[in-house]
Amino acid sequence: MTDVKTLGKRAKEASRFLATASTEEKNRALLSVASSLIENCDAILEKNSVDMENARQSGINETMLDRLLLTKERIESMAQGVREVAALPDPVGRILDNVTRPNGLEITKVSVPIGVIAVIFEARPNVTSDAASLCLKAGNCVILRGGKEAINSNTEIANTMRNALEKVGFPADCINFVEDVSRQSATELMTMNEYVDVLIPRGGAGLIQACVKNATVPVIETGTGNCHIYVDKNANLEMAAEIIFNAKTSRPSVCNAAESLLIHKDIAEKALPIIKKRLDEKGVTLHGDEASRKICPDIVPATEDDWGKEYLSFDMSVNIVESTDEAIERIYKYGTKHSEAIITEDKNEAEKFLNKVDAAAVYHNASTRFTDGGVFGLGAEIGISTQKLHARGPLGLNELTSMKFTVRGNGQIR
Repeated sequence: MTDVKTLGKRAKEASRFLATASTEEKNRALLSVASSLIENCDAILEKNSVDMENARQSGINETMLDRLLLTKERIESMAQGVREVAALPDPVGRILDNVTRPNGLEITKVSVPIGVIAVIFEARPNVTSDAASLCLKAGNCVILRGGKEAINSNTEIANTMRNALEKVGFPADCINFVEDVSRQSATELMTMNEYVDVLIPRGGAGLIQACVKNATVPVIETGTGNCHIYVDKNANLEMAAEIIFNAKTSRPSVCNAAESLLIHKDIAEKALPIIKKRLDEKGVTLHGDEASRKICPDIVPATEDDWGKEYLSFDMSVNIVESTDEAIERIYKYGTKHSEAIITEDKNEAEKFLNKVDAAAVYHNASTRFTDGGVFGLGAEIGISTQKLHARGPLGLNELTSMKFTVRGNGQIR
């Protein structure tokens, strides 16, 4: 088992090669990775079955088991994802600005790789190939550190990708994987300033906050999503029920799933039973305030913890509010600045909500489940940034680059 600092050193050395690799070379490497994932499918599934059995024995719930599970179809989807990254425009070498100063200096701002990106993530093995392919296309070496639940799957996927790189003449160390799943290895990666340029955590609130609080390397905070949907008094209730059903139940374990429901008091008696009936089809448990329980007595009493909770399950909080302004205040207090939505036919209330709510994505009459790089037309993404520097929203290829200034002169001095 290679220690974390050695992985960092190797990644830093390999980053010099990758930073100047051509688009064609990077695409060839990515296509080799995609092919190798398919070719090594049986071995990956064998390792995944070990992880699944260990997870079942440890009592992991069904939602998390689904995140951990790999199938032939899912591996094919992973490979297709890598091919799609190869087909995207190269984010490196873009001319961001170009000016000629009065003294004749030509100053060009150009996009360049960040260098070495560390990614700490939890139970989804597909993140291994997703993160690696995005980092590679953007000219960055990556150090991947997954959770213990998927250690066998992740190790096999990482080794498959490393071997694929070597087949086309790339250093295997463009992709590095930390096999040590102890807390010490994560802490070491968070504080490896001499080798790591930026850290991206992918997972639940506990992991993300641990990285934000303990890392000395720069961190891009991603993922935690207590996403609200506010049903205004002028909402189309059929539309509201369908949007909420989709946002909550289509995939409850992801960060853009809706977790909190707010309903205007003027329509609550009519709206809540309609919405609840739709959610009952999937067995969603509502955790509500006193006003919502008066309307639907079988709603579970909510505690203060429910208002800010990212359930990642078939649970949802519900609160009856006096106005759009109160809804905005609750989002300000309990939201995670991920994705928030208003359902209304009143354009003025919609614009107020869109302008005043502080989040990476704010919706009018649409599901929060659309917060995704591919859906936004930005291509594949490594996560959703909920902070404001250096990127916000879907972290796609362009967000995995930095910039530098090239200055051309003919003898100018200052």
